[in-house]
Amino acid sequence: MKAVVLHEYGAPNKLIYEDFPDPVAGEGQVLVRVAASSVNPIDLKLRSGAMKAFWPLELPTILGRDISGTVREVGAGVSGFKPGDKVMAVGDRAYAELAVVAAKDLAFVPEKLDLVKAAALPLVTLTGEQLISRGTKIQSGQTVLVTGAVGNVGRSAVWTAKKAGAVVIAGVKKAQVKDAAALGADQVLALDDAAALDKLGFIDAVANTVGGETAEKLLGKVKQGGVFASVVGPPGNANMHPTVRIEVIKSSPDARTLRTLAEDVVAGRLVIPIDRMVPLAEAAEAHAAAEKGGIGKVLLLA
Repeated sequence: MKAVVLHEYGAPNKLIYEDFPDPVAGEGQVLVRVAASSVNPIDLKLRSGAMKAFWPLELPTILGRDISGTVREVGAGVSGFKPGDKVMAVGDRAYAELAVVAAKDLAFVPEKLDLVKAAALPLVTLTGEQLISRGTKIQSGQTVLVTGAVGNVGRSAVWTAKKAGAVVIAGVKKAQVKDAAALGADQVLALDDAAALDKLGFIDAVANTVGGETAEKLLGKVKQGGVFASVVGPPGNANMHPTVRIEVIKSSPDARTLRTLAEDVVAGRLVIPIDRMVPLAEAAEAHAAAEKGGIGKVLLLA
């Protein structure tokens, strides 16, 4: 098969489109003919080596977590899937024409969802959902502030919190306030507006996707006994707020929830913007574009 292979850490040009041995579905696994994958922030960090201290890669390797495609073969012990089924998942080694996925992690793509566009959803929607459901555990009537709310994980967190009946504050940059109005949050707050941030009272929870100084400021806005949940690690001043529970979330596959979120996308209740679709062979260019930031999802067409 053709795949995008990383032989050494470094810049986007370290991603090489070349021949690579076909994977084989083992017990409990499914071989998927990949239609598309997508570029996620974690891919950029893994490629550059920024995470090698605590997530070292065995090189050469294939990056990519998002998978959409059709079932080619099923391994021993797999039931419920057959060749030709349209599926999606959070997996590994997705920048390739073929990928092996645990059957338990596979979700069927809704009939009205484009198979290629489905690749935009798995990692970001599940991360946002789990930031709320497993991190903040927000309840109906409670107030949660979602940082980076116009980002893909943030959008998913806003929607999940709204479904839970929470009062949702979309935390964004001043330049993003207009875009944030379409998210369906109860309030939009410019986090880089010091005066606006000062006016924010104590809240039940923060769902954090941005980290840094913003996260440290917001930790002080969480009431005693409240929760600060984050997908980018704990805030640097966490030890100064012992009455706030810190939850660091690392997302995991969840086929049933992924299917539900995909149905929300089909219904227009959740929108994950797609900026561009490029051939898998142009993965290096896609990484370079994604690193500049400020764009929607970048899909890689296999």
